[in-house]
Amino acid sequence: MIRKTFTDIFLPWSSVYLLFSASLLSTDLKCAGGMLVTSTGPQTLQKAEGERLTLGCRYTPSLSDTGELDIEWSVVSPDTTQKDHMLLSFTSGTTYIHGDSALGKGFRFAAPDPSMGDASMSISPLSPAHSATYQCKVKKSPGVDARKVSLVVMAKPSVPQCWVEGGELIGGAVSLHCQSAGGSTPLLYSWRRESTGPLPAAATQDGVSGELRIRNHSESSAGFYLCEVNNAVGAAHCRINLKANKPPNRAAVIVGSIVGSLLLIFLLLVFIGLIFWKLSSRRGFEKEFSNDIREDAPPPESRPVSRRTNRSSSQPTPAYRQVGSPNDGHTHSPSSQGHTPDKHTPECDSMDGFAV
Repeated sequence: MIRKTFTDIFLPWSSVYLLFSASLLSTDLKCAGGMLVTSTGPQTLQKAEGERLTLGCRYTPSLSDTGELDIEWSVVSPDTTQKDHMLLSFTSGTTYIHGDSALGKGFRFAAPDPSMGDASMSISPLSPAHSATYQCKVKKSPGVDARKVSLVVMAKPSVPQCWVEGGELIGGAVSLHCQSAGGSTPLLYSWRRESTGPLPAAATQDGVSGELRIRNHSESSAGFYLCEVNNAVGAAHCRINLKANKPPNRAAVIVGSIVGSLLLIFLLLVFIGLIFWKLSSRRGFEKEFSNDIREDAPPPESRPVSRRTNRSSSQPTPAYRQVGSPNDGHTHSPSSQGHTPDKHTPECDSMDGFAV
């Protein structure tokens, strides 16, 4: 009876002692573990271009870490055979910026004094070139620890454009389109009515192309629609007013088409007739002009001339001799007074046969 009571008393105290010993041992092992980076969060970040980002790297050294504090921020090379690219470092109370100046301008320690347990790095402004895997490494001999974070910098979607394809006729099909010219893919489009009402039952939308198609358009489908485009870092939207137009009277359209066709044919025939009349008038005028005899001036009057005169003008004047002086070789003019010309035998004109 006494032995049973002793056992009941001793066992509870022994359990408490063992738990206390285990707790002390765990604390000693944790202190002996060395440097510890305590920052937590997602291992992959997606941020918008132009924003500011702080990559956390808080650390806690152990009592056994007595060496000099050394902090390094670097870009992890995707190729394991290549060295990492150093960005920032803190050694002996001095901050160093590594790499080219263009990239180094965007990086700096977030805390004024990184030796106080906060080695976080800020990047501003973000650009697509900052997409990489970053590593924070804190070392204080003999302890060392590190943390890696992957960053993806994306562009927000640009303001999309909305437009309608189709005649917006009641009873017909109509399509609403939405397209964003900029932004990192993938882009997701979604349509909704600006009012609280749902989309028409006959409407189907494509989230990749940004099309909203309404098969049987009606007056109840008319109104303002809102298109929103999204990606992982932002959103943008546009709105459009969809109208419901009554279709035109088909009979009136047919009659109008026939009347218009007949009028066009009539005008064409009139035009051809005018051309034919013009050509015929021109040919008649040219023919009349070629047959017309016009007298500009009367011919000059001819002067009558006797044949004798013409013939005598072409023959020499006959000479007359003085009567009674046959041997006299001098000739006298018929106009000499006191003399009578000798008569001679008339000659015959060889051309006309008249006596001269």
